[in-house]
Amino acid sequence: MPAKDLYHDAVRNALIKDRWTITEDPYRLTWGERDFYVDLGAERVVAAQKGSDCIAVEVKSFLGSSPMHDLELALGQYLLYRSILEEQDPDRALFPAIPNEPADILNEPVGQLLISKHVIKAIVFDPQREEIIRWIP
Repeated sequence: MPAKDLYHDAVRNALIKDRWTITEDPYRLTWGERDFYVDLGAERVVAAQKGSDCIAVEVKSFLGSSPMHDLELALGQYLLYRSILEEQDPDRALFPAIPNEPADILNEPVGQLLISKHVIKAIVFDPQREEIIRWIP
């Protein structure tokens, strides 16, 4: 099992504050003989739909020396996990969770390109307050 990311607990707490129930920690994926671990699986009951929303959340720190390099690595992991989820659990949406300061890169033209071309969803969170700041649909 992989080690927990620096902000793992902060994101977990932020999701709970946002009325999500953590269902898996970590959320295990298997493809062929390979195992992959998304940091968190969560569910929220939606009364109006008489169902639930299910998500998988991969916590990203962006603590490297280059936010662009961190974004490149996160995108590759996101596309891999999303591809497997689409086959195994198509009703579960994948969200990378990104701290608020490095998340500014998503507002730049390169970030907007990635969001529009690859239909990337993300959670922007404040690691100190352990709160979700915004959801990128």
